[in-house]
Amino acid sequence: MIRIECPWCGPRSEAEFTCGGQSHIVRPADPAAVSDREWAQYLYQRDNPKGLHYERWRHTFGCRQWFNVARDTVTHEIRAVYRMTDLKPAPGGEGV
Repeated sequence: MIRIECPWCGPRSEAEFTCGGQSHIVRPADPAAVSDREWAQYLYQRDNPKGLHYERWRHTFGCRQWFNVARDTVTHEIRAVYRMTDLKPAPGGEGV
């Protein structure tokens, strides 16, 4: 069981949260101007790394807030937890 540090509620059991998938995905500025291939890439293609992965999580059974987590997919170690409005921490940088 993973312990996740909610930015609003503090450390809680993973069972209280829902993973929302990869974070920091940027929607095309003009969706009508992109090709079907580019649109499909935006909608369906996600990274699946072995190692550090940036994910969105929601404290579903708590404050219901969304936030980001930098998690190692091999060890499940959480390296950083930060709010949706915060900048993505650099890999291997301070706090990660």
